[in-house]
Amino acid sequence: MNLRTHRRLDQGPFGVLRLLVMKAAFPGSFDPPTLGHLDVIRRAAGMFDELLVVIAENRQKKYLFSADERVDMLIKLAGDLPNVSVAVCESLIVDFLREQGIRLLIRGVRGMEDFSYEFELSMMYKALGKPMDFNIETIFMTTDPDFFVLRSSYIKEIASFQGNVTGMVPPLVAEALKEKYKPGT
Repeated sequence: MNLRTHRRLDQGPFGVLRLLVMKAAFPGSFDPPTLGHLDVIRRAAGMFDELLVVIAENRQKKYLFSADERVDMLIKLAGDLPNVSVAVCESLIVDFLREQGIRLLIRGVRGMEDFSYEFELSMMYKALGKPMDFNIETIFMTTDPDFFVLRSSYIKEIASFQGNVTGMVPPLVAEALKEKYKPGT
């Protein structure tokens, strides 16, 4: 059965049956977007009617790529997926998701260290949503073994030394990294 075409009917106000649209969000910094990120985006897009890729802007972080550059890259990279959209979040993710009407978070995990961190975050999201009666559920998607060692920080370091990042990022991102780390800039 195709998960995207199977939807549950729910009884709405006044006894009217309505079709539920399954929406999910995949937040991250995506600095830069990796093949691992794209793998999760593609897999999640196949499971949900709508997937919102959320570029988180954290005031505590220094980014290599601006939010606009990351949005542009992700729109191009996911352009063949009609149910995927991209947005920037400059607030608490719980507040952003409530505004968007999305209660389901997708998180990619590579191993136990990621899971431990992501689990704690999911508990914090639940605690933050509770006073607003806005329960957020988190789905953990394990990484494809081909992308197990991909970390944006490693990729940026390799690229900063003009190393080969082919096989870690899409060609569009590899070119953007080359431009950022061009000698003399």
